[in-house]
Amino acid sequence: SSVSRRLFTGGARFMALQATATRPEAWGWHLLGLINPVVVIAGNLLGGPFVTAGVIYMLGIGPMLDVVLGKSALLQRPSRDSGRPFEVMLFAHALLQLLAVGTLLLLAAGGASVWIVVFAAVSTGINSGASGLIVAHELGHRRKKSFSWWISQLNLISVLYLHFTTEHNRTHHKHVATTADPATARYGESVWWFVARTVPGQFLDAWRLHAARGHSPITNPVARGAACEVLLVVSIAAFLGPIPALAFLIQAASAVFLLEYINYLRHYGLQRDVGSRQTAAHSWQSENRWSRWTLLELTRHPAHHLEAGKPFWKLQPYENAPELPSGYYGCFWVALIPPLWRRLIHPRMPSTNTLVGHKETV
Repeated sequence: SSVSRRLFTGGARFMALQATATRPEAWGWHLLGLINPVVVIAGNLLGGPFVTAGVIYMLGIGPMLDVVLGKSALLQRPSRDSGRPFEVMLFAHALLQLLAVGTLLLLAAGGASVWIVVFAAVSTGINSGASGLIVAHELGHRRKKSFSWWISQLNLISVLYLHFTTEHNRTHHKHVATTADPATARYGESVWWFVARTVPGQFLDAWRLHAARGHSPITNPVARGAACEVLLVVSIAAFLGPIPALAFLIQAASAVFLLEYINYLRHYGLQRDVGSRQTAAHSWQSENRWSRWTLLELTRHPAHHLEAGKPFWKLQPYENAPELPSGYYGCFWVALIPPLWRRLIHPRMPSTNTLVGHKETV
């Protein structure tokens, strides 16, 4: 009978789901994240209209893949015994991001038209925000001055954001979802206002953290980092010319915007009182496969905050975490339109959320 067939089909699906839950997910899916830097590098080397390939791939095809590939089942699957494949992927991302920036500078120094250089810079910057800053975030949680930590700093200086590790590790993780955290987006705040507020806010916060430890304006590591960044840009201008220096700046700005867009999504409107206990309800989660695989599990953000010492391949989803309507790709264009974003995300706000300041800022 039809009822028996449905029961059999449902039972078979349940058994398959249970079998899946007992083994780790194949690590090979995460190799898909390496497509973007390869596309950007190829576009920069080919020049002409090919420089737009990274933008089209990441912001055009990416959101569609986020929707088409759907979400993973909300399962606590076991982690792999060895994280070596993932470690190799991290360093591959870091190397390819630096190569992408290098090919951008070669293109800009080679006499390409200004518009070609601008498109190439934006495309490269999007990759820097994905491959570069995601790796810098992951490796920035490793032991200070270890090889991995220095790689994170190399990626950060390539986008002129050296203060990120200090602010992220010492303020964001401690004060997330409170008014003391400049990297938490307020309820009703637009992504545009958030970026304008958080970029200088995080820089000043990192400065104050070091100043509180007794550093003078001259010895403050944030000041030294900023000096290194200025020196880098000046050196590019001196050796390659003003157009490559401008391309580098546009690349860095694009990467920082993408990073802060992701910051905007991860804690939008989620608030707790300063000093209260942090839970999975204070970070947005997404199990959309394309975002998970290509962004190194960055969308399992509640797990990262509650278990910051765990590498990304060991992070697990939380059943009680608020869920984004899509992955980071799928939310991008919606988040750029504040009224549409608020209409989509506000009904998903946790009912237990302590909302601080409901003023909506466009």
